[in-house]
This record gives sequence, C-alpha cells and structure tokens, in this order.
Amino acid sequence: MPTLNWIGKEKVINHHQDVPYRILEHQYTYENGGETKDDTSENKIIHGDNLEALKSLLPEYEGKIKCIYIDPPYNTGEEGWVYNDNVTSPKLEKWIGSIVGKESEDLSRHDKWLCMMYPRLKLLNKLLHEDGVIFISIDDNEYANLKLVCDEIFGNNKHIATNVWQKRYSRENRQAIGDVHEYVIVYSKNPKEFKKYRKLLPPTKAQEKVYRNPNNDPKGRWRPIPMTAQAGHATSSQFYEVQSPGGKIHTPPEGRCWAISRDTYDDLLEKGRIYFGKNNNSQPNMIRYLSEVDGVAPWTWWNYEEVGHTDEAKKEIHSILGKKDAFDTPKPVRLIERIIRMATSSNDIILDSYAGTGTTAHAVFNINKEDNGERKVILIEMEEYANVVTAQRLKQVINGYGEGNKKVEGTGGDFSYYELGKSLFTQSGLLNEEVGIDKIEEYVWYSETKSPFIKQTEPFLLGEKNSSAYYFYYDKDAMTTLDESFLRKLKTKAQQYIIYADNCLLSKEIMDKYNIVFKKIPRDITRF
Repeated sequence: MPTLNWIGKEKVINHHQDVPYRILEHQYTYENGGETKDDTSENKIIHGDNLEALKSLLPEYEGKIKCIYIDPPYNTGEEGWVYNDNVTSPKLEKWIGSIVGKESEDLSRHDKWLCMMYPRLKLLNKLLHEDGVIFISIDDNEYANLKLVCDEIFGNNKHIATNVWQKRYSRENRQAIGDVHEYVIVYSKNPKEFKKYRKLLPPTKAQEKVYRNPNNDPKGRWRPIPMTAQAGHATSSQFYEVQSPGGKIHTPPEGRCWAISRDTYDDLLEKGRIYFGKNNNSQPNMIRYLSEVDGVAPWTWWNYEEVGHTDEAKKEIHSILGKKDAFDTPKPVRLIERIIRMATSSNDIILDSYAGTGTTAHAVFNINKEDNGERKVILIEMEEYANVVTAQRLKQVINGYGEGNKKVEGTGGDFSYYELGKSLFTQSGLLNEEVGIDKIEEYVWYSETKSPFIKQTEPFLLGEKNSSAYYFYYDKDAMTTLDESFLRKLKTKAQQYIIYADNCLLSKEIMDKYNIVFKKIPRDITRF
C-alpha cells in the first residue's frame, strides 16, 4: 500500500498519546428555554482545542461514536488557520502559533496541515464504533494527501466511497475552470456491516418522474426494468425463449442472460408484471411499482438540488443568527442531513470535531424531530465564537426562528456547554488535585479497563471487570499505604485485586496468596 511521508511525520505518528488529558468543565445546560447548572444533557458542545478535547472524550466514548462528520481547514492558503500543536521537534517548534500562509509564501503548509490532521484522525479512529463510519469534507488542495493518510489510519480496504458535492449552482469566471465541487470521503471500520445498516434515501422528485401509469394500472405508477443481466455467472435456467403477445420470439442478447429463471418469469407473466413495450412485441421488461420502492442507494454524485449549496447555507445562518457574511464556506443543513439519514439509527451518537456554526447538531435535531429519534450529538469548536455562534444557533433551532410566514418551528432538545479544563497531571507528572477525585478515578478506571466509570459506594473501589476488583486508595491530604489493615476493609470478593496506593507494606507471600497487584500513585497510572 502506498504511504505518504512529510516533514514532521515521525514526530506526530504517536503524538496523540502525548497530548495531555484535560477534564471537561461544565458551564451550563440549555433546556426548556433557559440555562441551568445541572449537567443533564447527553448532547455536548465543547469549547477548546479539538485534539485535547478528543482525548478528553475517550473515557466515556471510545468505540461508541457511530457517525463522525468533520469539515477541517481545506488549506487553501486563504483561511489563516494556526498550527499550534505542542510537538517537541526543532522542525515543528518554528511552526507553533504561526499563521499558515499561501503556498507561494509558506512552502511547508502541506506538511503543517498533515501534522495537524494526523493525530486528530488517530483519536477519531479510537472513538469510532466498531461498525462506525466517518465522513470528511475536503477539496482539491489536500484531497490526495488526505486519502493516503486515511488509508494508513483506517485502512485502504475500509474506504467506502468518495462523494462529489456540487456546492455551486451558478457559473463564475474568476478561474480558468470554475470551481463547483468538493469531496466527502467516507471510511467505515466495517464496510460490510455498514452496507447492511446504512439507510436507503427517499427517491427524489426527478427519480419518481420515471414512474408513470400510462395504462391506469390500479397498483399505481410503475416503470419497466430490463430483464437481462451479464451472463458471467449465469445458470442454465437463465437461458430460454420468450414469446411476446405479438408473436415475436426473444432470447438474451450475446453475452447476456435473463435476470430471472423461467419459473419466476412465468409467475410474473401471470401476474401482469412483464411489459413488452407499446407494441407488445419488444424485448421483455419487468414491472416495478413506485409503491414497492423502499428507497434508493445514494450515488457518489451529490448535486445541490438534493443536498443544498453554499449560498443556501449562508442564508440559513443569516436567518438563524442574523450574520450575513460571517462565514465564507458553511455547509447546508441538507448536506449533513443526507449523512445522518444514511449512516445512523435513532439512538446513535454523532461527533463533529470541527463544529463551526453547528450545522451538524442542527441536522441531528431536525432528523430526531422527523423520526422521533434520540440521537446524541457532540460538537467541538476551538474558536471564541463557540458560545456566541455555535451554541446560540442551537438555542434558536431548539426554540424556533424566523418571522411571519418564514417562521421555522423549533425542534426541541437540549445541550450542555463545556470548556476544556485543567490537565489531570501537572508538568512534573503528579496528579492535579484541582480536577477532583471523581475525574481522577474516572481516568484511572478507564486506563485499566477502557470502559466508562460508574461511581461505587464502597470506599476506594473503582469497580469490577473480568473477575478483577480495582481499588484506588488515595487521599490528597495524606500518604496512603497498602497493608493488612487496608485489606481487612475490602468488601468486594474477586479473583484478582488491582490496588493503587502511595506505598505498599504487604509481603510477597500475602500478595501471591490473594492475587494482589500493587500500583504506585502516580508512577504506575497509565498515560493514554
């Protein structure tokens, strides 16, 4: 498989493991038309750098996100995005905090873009469900690079499709060839399973037009479907003569066969499901009724009539927030609705780590209202407008927006807003006690079991998994010692005990007898 190399790659391949783990600090929850301090919503908006925010989601969400959509910087040279990841390398340190310029001004901008994307894609891959799917918007500037990087991280056999979105509906003459499209790359951890659960789309009006009812069939509109197929894997039952009502004898053309057996053909003929053309003498076709069409598989060509265009997206933002020119390249809600409808069921979790104006959450809320679903959505936005734009848009969508005959009814729903908070470890490697014991316990439990943390009633018990009991014997005001006195206080029976403490005074014989593994705080706490 071809691989891609660039300046700094060797430093970022495992950079996601070096990113500090920071807690999420709840600011407010928006529900019932107002803000509350109760952290009650499963929908999240997180303000902060998305690399660190993705890391903070791992304890609760690793392997649980069914659908990811991201719209990262396209690296056109016009965006002015900042490369600011804290990667220790002379080659990269000169990039920290610098605005990435145009190609003529900044020859390393493609390297910077790849260094920015690689660790984020690695974390997104960790968060993705084993049957999950990721959609990534991109244009020609980085499409080729992104495809190779995704092949490396997700696997080239996990590529589902590269969709082409027609983002413009009017011609423009500023370029030699008008820029009218972008791409939406799709990868799935389990392509076969995705094909099973992915939803068919409702037929469009244009697709429905081919279904007609020229003979006033009581079953409604229908269309003829060719009865032939490639003969490569045909059986003898697919080669036979067919006589039309006009008397003409038909056999499959050279290299082809009938798509159905003789018995199936006779059954359909008896039911009036075979069509021989207007003159009743043409090659036979099968009849398909519009009422029998459950849906259609999406093509890789997504035109603006079906999923919207950039101007539509700008008008949406203006109608919701009154901001006319604040965002140059927003995505229309219909585009993201296409993705959500195709890739999710009613209880799935959706993630967007480049949230922008919050279009992804808007689409999720719309579809939940449409099908009474309970999908959950997580947005991450690093820019300062996260609360005044991203969150504000969701408030408007929940409540309803517009005026008069342009009033859009609210979707209902709620969300919690978070700031990216303190790091769990200090720079010297000690536990940061300011984050609180619950966050520390959650982290330690996840580092051991890769599963969500549930607070226990027994003192110092983190939980049980796979016949092992995990204890975190910690006191921020005193040193803790694992000794026989502590053992006598344990209430949980298990085949093995993993016990964290500051010190251990147990003999090897006792530890072997009770199958105890001692781990020293903070030295033996795994950094993930």
